[in-house]
Amino acid sequence: MSHMVSGVRNGGGGVGSRMSAKLDRHSTGATPKSAAGKPRLSSGTAGAYRRTSSGPLPAAGGRASSESGAVCSRVRVAVRLRPRNAEELAADADFGDCVELQPELKRLKLRKNNWESETYQFDEVLTEFSSQKRVYEVVAKPVVESVLEGYNGTVMAYGQTGTGKTFTLGRLGGEDTAARGIMVRAMEDILADITPETDSVSVSYLQLYMEMIQDLLDPVNDNIAIVEDPRTGDVSLPGATIVEVRDQKSFVDLLRVGEAHRIAANTKLNTESSRSHAILMVNVRRAVKGRNEMDISMSGENGHSSSMMGSFRPPIVRKSKLVVVDLAGSERIDKSGSEGHTLEEAKSINLSLSALGKCINALAENSPHVPVRDSKLTRLLKDSFGGTARTSLVVTIGPSPRHRGETTSTIMFGQRAMKVENMVKLKEEFDYKSLCRRLDVELNKLIAENERQQKYFDDEVERIRAEAQYRIAEAERECKIALENEKMKYHQEYLDSIEILEEKWKVHQQSPKKQIKEAEPTSNDVNLLQNEKMQHQSAEHEANDLKNQVSHWKKLEATATAEVVKLRKMLDTEASEKEKLEEEIGVLRSQLLQMSMEADETRSLERGDGPEKIFPGLDSLVSQTRGSQPREQSNGPKQPIAKLFEQVGLQKILSLLESEEPDVRVHAVKVVANLAAEEANQEKIVEAGGLTSLLMLLRSSEDETIRRVAAGAIANLAMNETNQDLIMAQGGVTLLSMTALDAEDPQTLRMVAGAIANLCGNDKLQTRLRGEGGIKALLGMVRCGHPDVLAQVARGIANFAKCESRAATQGNKVGKSLLIHDGALPWIVKNANNEAAPIRRHIELALCHLAQHEVNAKDIINEGALWELVRISRNCSREDIRMLAYRTVTSSPTLEAERRALRIEL
Repeated sequence: MSHMVSGVRNGGGGVGSRMSAKLDRHSTGATPKSAAGKPRLSSGTAGAYRRTSSGPLPAAGGRASSESGAVCSRVRVAVRLRPRNAEELAADADFGDCVELQPELKRLKLRKNNWESETYQFDEVLTEFSSQKRVYEVVAKPVVESVLEGYNGTVMAYGQTGTGKTFTLGRLGGEDTAARGIMVRAMEDILADITPETDSVSVSYLQLYMEMIQDLLDPVNDNIAIVEDPRTGDVSLPGATIVEVRDQKSFVDLLRVGEAHRIAANTKLNTESSRSHAILMVNVRRAVKGRNEMDISMSGENGHSSSMMGSFRPPIVRKSKLVVVDLAGSERIDKSGSEGHTLEEAKSINLSLSALGKCINALAENSPHVPVRDSKLTRLLKDSFGGTARTSLVVTIGPSPRHRGETTSTIMFGQRAMKVENMVKLKEEFDYKSLCRRLDVELNKLIAENERQQKYFDDEVERIRAEAQYRIAEAERECKIALENEKMKYHQEYLDSIEILEEKWKVHQQSPKKQIKEAEPTSNDVNLLQNEKMQHQSAEHEANDLKNQVSHWKKLEATATAEVVKLRKMLDTEASEKEKLEEEIGVLRSQLLQMSMEADETRSLERGDGPEKIFPGLDSLVSQTRGSQPREQSNGPKQPIAKLFEQVGLQKILSLLESEEPDVRVHAVKVVANLAAEEANQEKIVEAGGLTSLLMLLRSSEDETIRRVAAGAIANLAMNETNQDLIMAQGGVTLLSMTALDAEDPQTLRMVAGAIANLCGNDKLQTRLRGEGGIKALLGMVRCGHPDVLAQVARGIANFAKCESRAATQGNKVGKSLLIHDGALPWIVKNANNEAAPIRRHIELALCHLAQHEVNAKDIINEGALWELVRISRNCSREDIRMLAYRTVTSSPTLEAERRALRIEL
């Protein structure tokens, strides 16, 4: 398809009105006003067509219909003009465009001749300068928003071959994100709005080729049947591959696979003409939040149902479908030059488009019969025209007066399509499968909880029983001991009393007089006896307390002994692990040193360089040199670095970057640098913290070799856009600038300049890069004068100037170039004719990009750069740069006026 030109204007007019005209949701209990039915596509007279009353066309938002929850919506049509291509610029140079656009009035004038024209009104009129973003916002975004609300939607492109249909819908925008088409932008909005935990998005990608529906995601599936539900009349493709989409990258990969399988051919009208109708189907399934909760709370307040009933209500889901149709272009055989098989393809395309036109005519004229079964295309689009989907059509036209007939036909097709009305319906249903799964989970949870409680209850009963038995046994034992002690005590007291009485009796026998006296116990004897008893009891209590204390300390001693033994075991285990780690580190160091030396020797022999060539890719930081390195045979031995990576592991290699031994750090950073030269290893290195470690080495190390190799590894990692953001976020530009200021070694400066040059190629980092001193550091390195360093500086300036030029063209930048502000222009002019080809080529490109914008023209003239641009346009060895310089000078009013004033010939 011919490429459309993205303008600098991102207009948003009309978006607010479209947003206010969103579909209103009608309660199923409401009583709608009566209205006539609406026409639907049918294959026979049995399905008679009804249509709303005649009158002015309804607004884009629609109006309420007689069907509950349905809205009548007219097909919205936008027209987009393709700019003239190179062939038309040459062949039609003496003729004006056949159309005149009036976007502010949403009108188009079709010129019949120089003095007569016809005016047509459309919903949107998009000029050749309209950006892809504006086209998406006015054509597809309202449809995408309706799909996210639960309605079906269709976006379709119709027009002559070569007028930009595929560019409008299917452009992936890999190199330029601003060129993304409707498919990619629609999926971005859908994925941003859904909730991954409850919602899902799946896609199918098909093509209708020679009346056969083929699966672009599975080319083997080349004849898919159309199945129509006899009850509802809905059309489906059960044989198509359905892929669930989780992120934008996987969706773009699917589109890339589908585009690779789509059939295209070279014709006179288009070098890459699509020979099939491409159909992208996006199925969106969303859970409705809020309604069930409200019903549950209301029923709980009224007392009609318990709170447990909420878990038995099935969740409500909305199922909607977005269909994006890239129709093959209509063509005339005498103009396209088709013959042979290409002629048969053209016949099939024209027949299907003719059948679609007949259906549109029938719907626009309220015909009782619509010939939907004349083509598989019309059967697939049954829901899009006269069905239940919100439809938006973009018709693409070209400006060439040679194709006035085809342009007229396309415009009339759009005019007829604007008269077609659809009855848009909201599709909601109960998700009984989800309810069943949720109830199964709840049941399993309740069963498990019941089992846990039952086990806990049994264990608690068993514990209480065992504790009761233990206490009973302990009480019996204590009671038995107490009885024995009391028995022994009283027995001893009895024996002591007997002994005392015997002594007293003996004394009485010896002294009868004293017997009578002593026979009578005195109060002192009684007191002494009581005191002895109390002292005996207190002594027993103290003895018991001491026994308890002794048993308590014995338990504490046993516990402490067990803890000491446990700690000794842990210390022994840690000591053995430490010995193992020390042995492993020793082996790792020896392997690292050996592998690093082998890698240096192997690369030196393979490339014929000296020992300073540390790893591949650093001697040239552009990606083209990576392809020039010899690949090893699949059955040959692996390189030493690859062996080390597999045997040792990336994490252990990165840990050696923090080693205290300088030699180990040097060899470790060389190995990491070699790994970073391979694109497949870069993501692993960044995830493992390798980028942070390299930046730390650049900040802390004073070893020139380590700083040189670390800067080269960062340069390789900086070739990836994701890594560039990480380098900026971690202060990488500041570190590189400081290294450039301190370093004197040309090789170190070359690595640093290459890293900054790679960062200069990122559009999003321009302001931050300059603010952190990246441009000044780059210009400061020219003091070295080494050709390799100057080549990297020139490449960085060229990248920066190209990004500035692109941003200014897209309207994202105004004002003079930052390079001119930083004083780069004198050096550029001075080296524009450098003897070294790499330096000269990059500086020529940078000068052309700077001169493309009128705001820089005065500085270009004052610094004498105009003479260099003229020289480049005459003598440059590369034709593309020579033509770029010629167009730059001739398209700038200031430069062209100065050239003519100085009488400089191009």
